[in-house]
Amino acid sequence: MRDPIAVKAALNQHEIELPSWAFGNSGTRFKVFSQPGVPRTPWEKAQDAAQVHRFTGAAPAMAVHIPWDKVDDYAALARHAADHGIRIGTVNANVFQDDDYKLGRVCNPDPRVRKKAVAHLLECVDIMDATGSRDLKLWFADGTNYPGQDDIAARQDRLAEALATVYERLGGNQRMLLEYKLFEPSFYTTDVPDWGTSLVHCAALGPKAAVVVDTGHHAPGTNIEFIVAMLLRAGRLGGFDFNSRFYADDDLMVGAADPFQLFRIMHEVVKAGALGPRAGIAFMLDQCHNIEPKIPAQIRSVMNVQEAVAKALLVDAGALAAAQQACDVLGANAALMDAYDTDVRPLLAGLRAEQGLDPDPVAAYARSGYAEKIVAERIGGQQAGWGA
Repeated sequence: MRDPIAVKAALNQHEIELPSWAFGNSGTRFKVFSQPGVPRTPWEKAQDAAQVHRFTGAAPAMAVHIPWDKVDDYAALARHAADHGIRIGTVNANVFQDDDYKLGRVCNPDPRVRKKAVAHLLECVDIMDATGSRDLKLWFADGTNYPGQDDIAARQDRLAEALATVYERLGGNQRMLLEYKLFEPSFYTTDVPDWGTSLVHCAALGPKAAVVVDTGHHAPGTNIEFIVAMLLRAGRLGGFDFNSRFYADDDLMVGAADPFQLFRIMHEVVKAGALGPRAGIAFMLDQCHNIEPKIPAQIRSVMNVQEAVAKALLVDAGALAAAQQACDVLGANAALMDAYDTDVRPLLAGLRAEQGLDPDPVAAYARSGYAEKIVAERIGGQQAGWGA
């Protein structure tokens, strides 16, 4: 697809979901850094997320994290988001910040703790009902630190039982997305350490369960686009958590460390015809903006994804296939590199102008005065942040 008109049409259909927690204060295990104007409530997070959509036109949903985004009336929160031009997206369950969960959540040897964790997951499905959300995203910090600490196989049985209970509660249009992570906070075993483990559990559950690929949750050198291709082939790619890593789960801005990797991943998505909403893949950001301002960082992240998508759409699929069939190694590689080396910023600026947006979203936000407005207004109260 090398026709700029067709590329723009495809980009018009692509949606990127924002994480509510990226607008709050975050940091490392050493220090959480506060910034002026940070939202104090989920309502203010939705207002900030709406600003990202206002200037990019590509981010119409905000994922929530429970209990960080706990409110008395979730339907009212959904209406508030709609009033600002966005919707409530994925509901993320938090079962990793409670003293009871020291030895695990749904895999804990203690049935009381497992019951508590499952009750929270079911509460999140109730929230999905109230907000109209499609996806429940599950990440478990379950695992062990020492050989012999617990029975590895038994923990998988406990995990399967908990997932089945929640799966049965899902509505007809709802899904369960199971995320994996190589390590952390457990270091000897992790109960869902890789895409294979997640896929095995999802396949056992049924068609409403799919795998989430967090681009920061892999060992160095892992070929993530291969994983993406395999999950697409199996019909089990439910979504992404886009971020960037240098060493481990850094949660830096997507495309910051390896924009070529992001392009390669999106090439597999485009090739599979899975870019638009009908494919059912949730393209979500999952980032912590520790030192940079929150809203501009989210705007820049959306733009980084758009650039990778645009380049993937520019790949000459016919030329690439012909070179592959001819066993032309260098020609096939060149077909990819020609697209990657294309400067797509003018194309994206033109697309935004056609959408009635400013061609430069970062500069437009800076001129809008919104940053100064929230700094002046958000005085007092408790700022949102890690653990809030």
